[in-house]
Amino acid sequence: MKDKIKKFFEDVVKEMKKVTWPTKDELMESTKIVIVTCLALAGFTWVIDFIISQVVKGIF
Repeated sequence: MKDKIKKFFEDVVKEMKKVTWPTKDELMESTKIVIVTCLALAGFTWVIDFIISQVVKGIF
């Protein structure tokens, strides 16, 4: 069991060395895209909610 745990962590270290981490510029660009997408989806959800609530108010 101890050997399996040791092997697991050795494999983790090997795999982490293979990872290509994003540069600062790539990370900033990805962050901007995520923020803009979240804001767009929030706006879209707000518009749909507003329309549905107006329709429901009109019915009742």
